[in-house]
Amino acid sequence: MKKLTLLFLFSISALTLQARTVDVSASYAGGTHLDKTHVAATMALTLNTLAGIEAGAVNPRYIKDTIYSLAVPVVLDLGTVGFTLRPFYYFKNKSDNPLFQDANAYGLNAQLRMTLNDDRVENIYTHAVMGASYGRQKGTAFYQDGSFENRYYSQMAYTFGISQILYNAFGFEVDGAVFQYPDGISEVAGFRGVLDQQDLARLLTLDFVQALPKYSVGARATRMWAENGSTLYLSYRYGEFHTARPEHSIMFGNTFPIGDRILVDVTYNHVREVKDKNRRDIGSLRLNVSF
Repeated sequence: MKKLTLLFLFSISALTLQARTVDVSASYAGGTHLDKTHVAATMALTLNTLAGIEAGAVNPRYIKDTIYSLAVPVVLDLGTVGFTLRPFYYFKNKSDNPLFQDANAYGLNAQLRMTLNDDRVENIYTHAVMGASYGRQKGTAFYQDGSFENRYYSQMAYTFGISQILYNAFGFEVDGAVFQYPDGISEVAGFRGVLDQQDLARLLTLDFVQALPKYSVGARATRMWAENGSTLYLSYRYGEFHTARPEHSIMFGNTFPIGDRILVDVTYNHVREVKDKNRRDIGSLRLNVSF
C-alpha cells in the first residue's frame, strides 16, 4: 500500500504543475463484509480536457490480502459530444491456497456522451451515454462439474443511459448494461478474481461486485439546489448474474458543501439477493476538495 500511495501522490504532484484546476477526493465505504477506500485527483489540463488518477484498496472478508487497483481516466469535452477513456489495472493479489494461482486484472472502459437537448433558457438538458469496456483477469475458474482451472478470462460490457435535468433542480437517469464473455460462460460456476465489475459498467452500488453479471438495469432520481451545491439522490438497480443469485441495490445519498471548496457526500446502500437472506448494508463517506 505504501508504494501505491507514493505513486498516487507523485502523479498528483506532476500533473498539478500543468493543471488549471484540481479536484481531489477521498472516500471510505464499509460494511460487515468489506472495507473499501478510494482516492482520486482530476485535473483540467485545457479548457476541454480533463485527466486524472485513481487508486483503490478493497478488503473483502473472504479474501486474505487487500486488493489494490489504479486507474487513469481522460475526458475530452467538445460541447455536444464528449469522450471518456479509463484504463485500469489491478495489482497481483496473492492466493492463500497453493492450488489457485495469484490473481490480477486490467482493462479499458470507453464512453461516448451526446447532448440531445441544451435549453439554457429553461435549464433543461438531456444527455445520452453509450459505452463499451473490456476486462481481462488472471485467476481461477470453477466449473459446474466440480473441476477448476487456473487461467486468463476475458469479458466485455456494453452500456447505454439517458439523463434528464429539469430547471437545474431535478435530475433523472436510467441506464442498463449487458455483459459478454468471449472465453465462454455456460459451464462456469464461479471465478476467483480481483476485478470489480463496476470498472466495466455502472452498477449503482457501493459493494465490491466480483460475481460475473448477465445484465443490469437501474435508475436514479436527484433533487438539486444549484445555488449552494447540495443534492439528495435515490437510486435502484436490479441485476442478474451467471455465478450468483439476482440482486436488488438501493442507495440513498446526500451531498452538501461545508465551505467554498469542500463537498461532503454521505451514502447508504442496501443490497439484497432475490429470495435469499443474504443482505448487505454499506455506508460511505466521501470528501471532495477543489483547488
